[in-house]
This record gives sequence, C-alpha cells and structure tokens, in this order.
Amino acid sequence: MLWDQHACVELVETADLGELRRYRGGGGGYVSLNVGFAPHSPALTASLLRSFRAQVTAIDGLELAATVADIDRIAARGDTAVAFDLEDCAPLGGDLDAVQSLVAQGVRTLAPTYNHANRAGGGCLDSVDDGLTGWGRDLVAEMNASGMVPDGSHVGARTTFDLCAVSTRPVVFSHSNMRAVWEHPRNITDDQARAVADTGGVVGITGVGIFLGPNTPTLEAMVRHLDHAVEVVGIRHVGVSTDFSFDWQTFRATITGTPELYDESYTRWGPMQWMPPETFVDLRGALQARGWSDTDVAAVLGGNFRRVAAESWEPRP
Repeated sequence: MLWDQHACVELVETADLGELRRYRGGGGGYVSLNVGFAPHSPALTASLLRSFRAQVTAIDGLELAATVADIDRIAARGDTAVAFDLEDCAPLGGDLDAVQSLVAQGVRTLAPTYNHANRAGGGCLDSVDDGLTGWGRDLVAEMNASGMVPDGSHVGARTTFDLCAVSTRPVVFSHSNMRAVWEHPRNITDDQARAVADTGGVVGITGVGIFLGPNTPTLEAMVRHLDHAVEVVGIRHVGVSTDFSFDWQTFRATITGTPELYDESYTRWGPMQWMPPETFVDLRGALQARGWSDTDVAAVLGGNFRRVAAESWEPRP
C-alpha cells in the first residue's frame, strides 16, 4: 500500500475531502489528515473532526480506519483509509484527558510543538530549545497509554531527543527531511533520525519543495533524501509523506500573514511548492529505477509506518 503519513486540507468545516481521492492512482493506501495546529482551540478541532469524519464516511473511495486491520481491508480493495493527526498540543487545551478522546475520534499522531515553544517543549524555529517540559513528559506518557504516536516534526532538536528518551513506544518524524542533504531548520540531523530509529520509529521523508532543496518538489529530490535516510538508519526506519496542502493557495497566504509561526526560511525561495498526489504515486517507479528491491520499496512506501501503527495504536490496559 501507499502510506502518506501527513497531508493537509484547509482547516475549515467546508473543506472538500473529495480531494483525497487523488491518491487512488497509486492503488489502495492510507492518508493521515491534519485536523489542527498551533493556533487552534479544542472546540475548532472537535468541529473539524465532526465534519471531516462525516465527509469521509459519505465519499466513495474513502473510509475511516480505526485499526490497522481496517487499513489493510480498505487498501486491499483499492480505496484510501483515513485517520487524523495534530501539529501542536494547543488543540488539547492543556487537558491530558483529551488525548484518549481524540484517539477515539481517529487522531493517531501528535507533534507536541509547531515551530515554536509551548507548554510541552521547544520548536524547530526557536533559537533556544530547553527540551521537553514536565507537562510534555506527562503528555507523552498519556499518548503511549492511549494509542497515539508521538511525532517530532516541527519540534526542536533537544525536545525531540527528550521525546525519544521518555517514550515507551515508537516515535516518528511524520514529515521531516534530512538536513545533511539540504540545510533547512525544518529538516532533521542524522542524530535525530537515529534517535527515532532507536525507539523503533520511522522518519517520513516529505515532498515539500523548500524541505527537499531550493523549492524543488521532484521525485529525484525526494529519492536523494530517502537514500540518505536509509543509509543512516536502515530500511526499516524510513517512510514517506507528501505534507501536501490541498489548500495550497490559502496556506501560502498563511505563511506570509502569520510571521509569528514562520520565518524567512519558508519564503526565501519564492512561493512554496508541493509534490501533488499525482506525482507522489509515481514514487514506486522512481525507486525501482534506482535499483531498489521490491521488498525495500514496499517497506518505505507503507510497510514501516504500518508496523509502527501495529505496535502503537492499541491502548494499554
């Protein structure tokens, strides 16, 4: 299956989730859809979840997935399984009990911070990162217990190391590229990648142009990051995501209109470019052309993130 660990639509109740059918060109698969980040309140995320869940249920070719078995069943018939993720802990409203409630609504991945520090820890654009806070450690423990995967994307480096040290289940970088290939503050170091791999987790190489190179959302650029990640952490710990913004015009305006969330590293090379699903589904052929084996291709395109889900989604008694 083709497993996209992070994609985005406009965070309004009227967003058209029919766009997710664009993945079907690659056969059956899974997509994790964002339902909130740093500016969002618990009430808005709850409203988005109600709307998005209803849409997925009503749209032919999409189906909500509560378990890995659901994903296997949906993908086997050529459709797209859908669950959700959060970027930042703000949509929890400071309530650790919200984790379990969000899991019940299909939120399976959460990054504690989005670019800048909050009550959980530091962000990747902060000049100083003091690491995971006490509340952040409690958050990770609750995620581990409830079946939600901790995510280091957008998180500060020291905070990601703490995240890996305290988590008792796999940690992922859902959508982060390799800084050794392209220098960008949103990309991760080899040591960060190794820390996630040591938890049994996965680094999800993503298709955003400014994270791949100088705004180059090509398969060739993505394969360069994949090759390096595999060299650093091994084939079992690398996956993929598009981080595609189906609302890309709105998000470009958000980048320029909210400088408190983004810095010049998001605009230095002109308007951000994304790899669309129609390009992403051709990644299998690009990897095979580089001499990758069918087994390795299958692991990176879906098998590795599926393994993390199988090891993490079941709540602990």
